Amino acid sequence: VQLQASGGGLVQAGGSLRLSCAASGDTFSNYAMGWFRQPPGKEREFVAGISWGGGRTTYADSVKGRFTISRNNAKNTVYLQMNSLKFEDTGVYYCGTSGSYDRVRASSRYDYWGQGTQVTVSS
Repeated sequence: VQLQASGGGLVQAGGSLRLSCAASGDTFSNYAMGWFRQPPGKEREFVAGISWGGGRTTYADSVKGRFTISRNNAKNTVYLQMNSLKFEDTGVYYCGTSGSYDRVRASSRYDYWGQGTQVTVSS
């Protein structure tokens, strides 16, 4: 599976961005999907995950109520709508595929990753 993340950029605190992750090369709907981020100087951390059919979602506490993950299996794409952005949301955002929604928070369980897209929130 090849993943291509896009939609990052520079935004002021309080603003919004929508990230996209387009998949190719395998049956997209076979996988749960997740978004992780890596803040500057820190380790990669879980942000949001979604089941293969889109019926289940889970979020890190730090983004709950502000971010929304969704997917369109017909377009082989997963999205991350980010609202009310904060300075601490700054980082490189990665999308990935997980063989199991039950393990969608664990990066070690991911099979494929996109290249990352930079999100910078100015305070």
